Order: sequence, then structure tokens, then C-alpha cells
Amino acid sequence: MTTRRVGRDVSVLGDALEAPGLGFIPVNSYVLHAREPVVVDTGLGLPDRDFLGALAEAIDPADVRWIWLTHPDRDHTGGIFALLEAAPQARVVTTFLGMGEMSTDRPLPMDRVHLLNPGQTLDVGDRSLTAFRPPLFDNPATVGFYDDRSRACFSSDCFGSPLPDADLAAGGDAGAVGPEELRAGQLLWASVDSPWASLVDREKFLATVRPVKEMDPEYVFSTHLPPASGLGLIARMIDTVGLAPGLDPFVGPDQRALEQMLAGFEPTALPMGGFPDGPRRH
Repeated sequence: MTTRRVGRDVSVLGDALEAPGLGFIPVNSYVLHAREPVVVDTGLGLPDRDFLGALAEAIDPADVRWIWLTHPDRDHTGGIFALLEAAPQARVVTTFLGMGEMSTDRPLPMDRVHLLNPGQTLDVGDRSLTAFRPPLFDNPATVGFYDDRSRACFSSDCFGSPLPDADLAAGGDAGAVGPEELRAGQLLWASVDSPWASLVDREKFLATVRPVKEMDPEYVFSTHLPPASGLGLIARMIDTVGLAPGLDPFVGPDQRALEQMLAGFEPTALPMGGFPDGPRRH
């Protein structure tokens, strides 16, 4: 994981996962350095990740007051219970549905939950955060927010894109991606993450994009894209999201394709001593 400051008010905790055939998927969490600090999502739950260690490079976890859970998918909740223990004054911002979905795995402590719906605001001491549902999402509990003080839009999965390079995915800047490459990546991600968009009425969908345009954000902080800044770049990204209704849903490899891929490897043999010497490619 990488930790770095973007602008005056936001730290990015960057990570990435390789998705065979797609590239590297950024998996970001954020810290909004408000008077009452806000952690936005808590990363992956893989055993080799140290979310609290990365967070401590940006802020003392004990100082966190809010944990904004944009939705309860596993790539957003990896460090949430460790953070709740390390931040005894923090409360989890989520929806009724998000709280319910979390309860199917490990319930959130009810006295530490703050339920918030799109259109409502959260006072974090020196600013109010306005909740909204991003145009593209893969979970009905999704709620992002806009901070009009820093002009930052926290968009959850919306605006995501696979990237060809792990370092760019985990610690880069969206502006470093070529315009055509970013456009193609966003459209691919939309077809993977929000396949329902192919079924919707285009005009009704564009009505959900317009509020993001009206925010006129200076920054977009997506879970699955490096931080984006600059009005020109963000305007192009918003326009690309508006193309989602015309996409065909992504169809991944099937069992036959998996078997063909596995056939390219021999089973690992155990030589004398019992240590594997690795797969051999034909």
C-alpha cells in the first residue's frame, strides 16, 4: 500500500489487485482531514495488507471520528473492525441496507452506526458532506459524498478503470493515463462493474449524471481509479460515464477457458525434501 497527500485536505491510501485479462484494479481508501477526520472505506482484507499501518502514515487512527463506508463489498471493508478498535470515538456512516448487509458477516456495533441516505448531509466540524448516489455502482447500498470546501467528489466505484501498470494503479495519478486509454478503461469497468446500465433508459441515466456535473468538482476520488484533478480531465471522465447505457455487459471467461489456461501448466512436483520447485510451463 502507498500513502500520499493529494491537495490540502485528502490523503490517499493506494492499493491494487491484478485481474487476469483486465490489468490492475486500483483499490483506494481515503482520509479527509476535516476537523472531525473521516476515513473513506477501509481497503482489502487480504492477510498481507496492513491497513492500520498505512493509515497511521496519514493520521493517528485514534483521531478518526467517522468511517464513511461507501458500500459493504469486501474490497471496501477489509480494515473496518480493526479501525473500530483503534478509533474508539469513530462511527460508521452507512445506509440501512449497508448495515444489514454487513450483519450477514460480522455485525457492526449498533451504537457506532450513523445511517445516512442520499441527499442528506453529515457535519464533520468544519464542513458538511453531502451524500449522493453515484451514476454507476455495483451495490444498492452505495453512497458517495461531495465536500464543497475542498471541492472533492468521493465517488465509490464510479469512474473506475483497470490500468496496465501496478505502480500506476496503486500510487499514480489519473492524469498520467492517456485520454483514449482512460476512456477505454472506464468503459470496460462500467461494463464489468455496472452491467445493469445496458438496460436503462439513456435520458433517465443522464439525469443521474447531471448532478455530478453540477458539483463541478476539482477532485474526483474513486475507489478504483487513481485520484483525478483538473476540470478538463474530470469533465471528460463524466462524459465517459454518460456512455454507459450503450455498452454491452462484460462476459468473462467460462470453464472451458479456465481449463485451457490451466492446461498450460504442469502440476507442481515435490522433489526430495518436500519443497515445490514451482510450476513448469509447456
